[in-house]
Amino acid sequence: MFRRSLYIFLISILMAACSQQQESDSQTAARCLEEAEDALANDSILQGETLLRKAIQLSEASEDWHTNYIAYHRLAEALSQSNPEEALQLMKKALSVYEQHPDDERNNVILLDYAGTYAAQVAFTTEGTYDEALNFIHHAYEIAEKEQMTDLMCQTLTSLANIAWAAEDYRQALDYAHRAESVATTDLKPGTLQVLARTYLSLNMLDSAETVYRQIEPEDDVHLAYIVQSNLAKIALRRMGATQVEDSVEEAFEQIEDFYYNALDQKDQYYQETLRQEMENQQLEYRSKMYGRTLLIVIIASVIILLAVVMALRYRIHLKEQEKRRLQQEAEHQKTLLHQTNEVVAFLQDFILERTEVLKKLNQSGDSLITLKPHEWNEIERTLNAIDNNRFAKIREQYPNMQEDDIRLCILTRLGLSNRTIGNIYCITISAVQHRKLKLKKDVFGETNPDITLEQILNSR
Repeated sequence: MFRRSLYIFLISILMAACSQQQESDSQTAARCLEEAEDALANDSILQGETLLRKAIQLSEASEDWHTNYIAYHRLAEALSQSNPEEALQLMKKALSVYEQHPDDERNNVILLDYAGTYAAQVAFTTEGTYDEALNFIHHAYEIAEKEQMTDLMCQTLTSLANIAWAAEDYRQALDYAHRAESVATTDLKPGTLQVLARTYLSLNMLDSAETVYRQIEPEDDVHLAYIVQSNLAKIALRRMGATQVEDSVEEAFEQIEDFYYNALDQKDQYYQETLRQEMENQQLEYRSKMYGRTLLIVIIASVIILLAVVMALRYRIHLKEQEKRRLQQEAEHQKTLLHQTNEVVAFLQDFILERTEVLKKLNQSGDSLITLKPHEWNEIERTLNAIDNNRFAKIREQYPNMQEDDIRLCILTRLGLSNRTIGNIYCITISAVQHRKLKLKKDVFGETNPDITLEQILNSR
């Protein structure tokens, strides 16, 4: 009788545990959408797509239409790079759901703008017409203008400028870009300026393009900084008429982008593995709790539970060791990619400098007297600013009292010229050049350490 009661009690506990597990596995569509957005924010693309499709199913079953069209929108955004055709169909589905269950005009404008963007991507890849894309975004702009949504007006005008640029209607793109800039908010300003500068560059208006690119402040956005610096380098090359060099630079920057996107793919794989390990850890934790409850009822199982806990701990330690090794390998790989990227950038900088007329003149002079005209000084300083992130413009701003001869000595030092060549320019001896460098290092930059050279000081600026 006691044994039968014990069996019934154990079965009831197991049934309760199973019901708790079913309850923990069930989740609302909104919660699933939130987890998907967290996964996408961590570059876990595959996991994010899986959760978004689940959110769509759950929201349709529960008739949560707001979550439904938002999930369609997010899924289209996640697929926009890999499959623009499917992204466009998903956005059309999101718009269809919104039109049947409208709730916020801002969301309507955003959905129309994204639909137009994806339609433009499809038209670009298939070499089709941009009419559908323009219809979507013109409708979005009309709503934003009617409701006086300034940020969305800027966003839709920027999208129209992008489409006009893709259609090679650069004058129309310039008009849209100027209108977008006139209403741009602080957070949308960099994107609007990118479109404006790119249009100027397509029209070969190099001075205007350079001016706009220099207005963009990348701050911590590494990719935006790369776009600005690469285009400034292209402008410098185009001014020199080095079209073949510009093509080589374009190819090099494409390789850098490939490095960047390959790193993102590896990061995605890392997050997928981490998520899988977290799920396994959660399952282990759940089993440990079940063993703890069973221990209170069945004393005989205490030894088995203890062994299971020990095995689980050992397994978790093993997983942590594997994760540590994986992180170390990932860090080494990222370090290698960064080193390769820095080598490419350094090569391009030297490549550009070696092909400037001024540097050719300096390298071919030998021991003879060298004379540089004012426009040649300006040319080499402008080229250095273009490839060195405005290094000498910043030095001029930081040290406004610095003499022009000192600035030029810094430029010659940055070019890596020997003290003999510099002496030929200034008509002074090598020792006099060394003395001027020491005086400049001490009086202007305030550096008294004899082991630190002027070249090191300039590289740190």
